[in-house]
Amino acid sequence: MRRAYLLTQFCFLVCSFVLSNETLVFAAKPNVLLIMTDDQGWGDVRLHDNPLIETPNQDLLAQQGAQFERFFVSPVCAPTRAALLTGRYSLRTGVHGVTRGFENMRGEEVTIAEILKSDGYATGAFGKWHNGRHYPMHPNGQGFDEFFGFCGGHWNSYFDTNLEHNRQPVKTQGYITDVLTDKAIDFIKQNQEQPFFCYVPYNAPHSPWIVPEKYWNKYADKGLDDKARCAYAMVDCVDENLGRLLKTLDELKLADNTIVLFLTDNGPNSNRYNGDMRGRKGSIHEGGIRVPLFVRYPGKIEPGTVVKPIAAHIDILPTLLEFCDVESTSGVPVDGKSLVPLLTKSAEAKWPERMLFVDRLFRNSIPGTELPVGSVRTDRWRAAYERNKWSLYDMQADPGEKIDVSKENPKALNRLKTAYSKWFQDVSELGFEPIPIPVGHPKTSTTSLPANESFLNPEGGQGINYSGKGHNGYANSWIEDWTDTGANAVWHLEVLTPGTYTATLKYTCAKTDVGCQIAVETGDQSLSATISKPHDPPKVGNQDRVEQSDNYQRKDWAELKLGTLELKKGTCDLKLTGIKKPGNELIDVKGIELMRLQSE
Repeated sequence: MRRAYLLTQFCFLVCSFVLSNETLVFAAKPNVLLIMTDDQGWGDVRLHDNPLIETPNQDLLAQQGAQFERFFVSPVCAPTRAALLTGRYSLRTGVHGVTRGFENMRGEEVTIAEILKSDGYATGAFGKWHNGRHYPMHPNGQGFDEFFGFCGGHWNSYFDTNLEHNRQPVKTQGYITDVLTDKAIDFIKQNQEQPFFCYVPYNAPHSPWIVPEKYWNKYADKGLDDKARCAYAMVDCVDENLGRLLKTLDELKLADNTIVLFLTDNGPNSNRYNGDMRGRKGSIHEGGIRVPLFVRYPGKIEPGTVVKPIAAHIDILPTLLEFCDVESTSGVPVDGKSLVPLLTKSAEAKWPERMLFVDRLFRNSIPGTELPVGSVRTDRWRAAYERNKWSLYDMQADPGEKIDVSKENPKALNRLKTAYSKWFQDVSELGFEPIPIPVGHPKTSTTSLPANESFLNPEGGQGINYSGKGHNGYANSWIEDWTDTGANAVWHLEVLTPGTYTATLKYTCAKTDVGCQIAVETGDQSLSATISKPHDPPKVGNQDRVEQSDNYQRKDWAELKLGTLELKKGTCDLKLTGIKKPGNELIDVKGIELMRLQSE
C-alpha cells in the first residue's frame, strides 16, 4: 500500500515538474517591442551630439543596452519596412517605391509577425504600415492579430483624425502619436500573460508639419528653421511616448523579459544636423540611410554595449528569431544575419567582413526603363552609382564622403561594382511590374481602388493628372484636371474569387461640369454614368507649422453606384474613361470601390 502511495506521489511530482517546466519555457519566451519612427534622422537624437534636441528616453534606452555605430536602412519608407519585416532586401518582396502601388509587398512574403504568431505570440501593429492596403498585403493578412493605424505612405491629419482598426474606420481623439501609444499600451496590457510582438511604427516626424503647442513652443528661440523646429518637436513628442511604453513594461514587471528595439526608417526629411554626413532622406549616401538602432534586453545585452561592424534592417528578423528561440518553417531564405553574437559579444572578434547593398529605383510607367541608383557598403568602403557614374569613398578616412578615390583604388571599386551588379540582378529577378490589386479575397468582400494606384494615360498632366505637389500620385491623392475625354485611369487587378461585383465611384463635380459622362470598362463590359448633380466641396487643410503642401489636403466625396460587373478569375484591367465633357473638365476622382455580392 505504501509502495503504491509513494509511486503515486512520484508520478505527481514528475508531472508537476514537467508542467512547471513547460510553463517556465512558455514564460521564458521574450516579448518584443519594436519601435520605428518616420523620417527621423541619425542626428535627431541628443546622444548623437545634438544639443538642440531633447530625447532622454532614447538616450537612456541606448545606455541600458546596445547602440549601433553603423546601422543602415533604405533611403525611403516602404522599402525599409519590407526589409525590416521580412529580413529580405525589398526588391525581392516587390517593394521598390513609396506610392502608385510600388510600395505593395507580395502577399506570399513571410513576416516576423507571421513567424512569431505561429509560435504562440500575440501580434499587434500600431501606426504606419506602408506595405499595401489590400488583403492579404494588409497587416491583418501579414501576421498581425491587431492593427490600428493607416496603410498609406502618409496621413493628412494628426489631430482627432480617422484611422482604422482591423480594416474598420475609427474616429480618434487627440494627437496621433499619443493615440497610437495608447493602443500599443492597451495591447501590451491585454497580452501580458503570453509572449507578444508589439510593432509601433510611428508616422512622426513625417510631414505634414503638425505638432502640439507645448512641443512647438519648446523649440522656439533655438535658431532653427520652421521645418527643423517642428521635426525636433515631433521627435520630442515621440520620445515622451517611448517613455510611456517603457514605463508600462516596468509597471507590469515585463521589462526584464522584453526585447526593446528603437530605430528609424531613413535619413532626415529636411536640411538639419545629421553628423556632417552626406545626403538626407532619399539619398543612397550615409546621411540618407544611416540611422540609430538601440536594443535593450536585460540579462542578455550588457548596458553600454557599442556595436561597430556594419549592420542593416535585414538583420532584425534573424536576430529576433534567435533571441526568441523560434525557427521559421517557411523555407523562404533571408538576406540578413543574426546580430546576437555582436549584441552578446560572443563572437565579435570573429565577425566576418560583409557587403550591404542599397538601391533607390527610379522608374516611370514604361516597363524596362528602370534606372537603378544604389550603393554598396563595407566596413571601409562605400561605392555609389548615380547619374550613370560610379564613385568610391573611404568611409574610415572620409566619413563625410567628400573625396572620390575611385581612380586611386580601381581594384576595390571593381570588386564592389561587380558585387553590386550581381546582387541587383539577383534581387530584381521577378522584375518591377506593379503587383496587381487582389480582388475578392475570401477574408474581405470589398476592395478599394484608390486613385493613386491607377496609371494615367496619357501621363504627365496631358489632359488628366494626380492632385498634389509634383503630381506624383502620393498617398491620399486624387485624380484632377481631367480635361480630355480620351484620357483615362487604369487599375491592374487580380480577381481571386469570380463573381458579381458592384462598382461605386467616389467623386466631386463642379457646377459648371454637371452633365459630364464617364464609363468604367473591363474586357467587353462597360458601365456608364452621367453626373446629374454638382458636388464641389472646398479642399480642407491643416493648421501646419510650415506652409502647407497640396499633398496633405482632403475633400468630402460623393458616391455614385455605377452598376455590377461580372469578373472572371485571373488578371484584368479596369479602366475609367471619359465620354462627354460639356464644361471645362470632367470629375475629380478619389477611387472606385468593388464589392462582391454573395451568391444565393
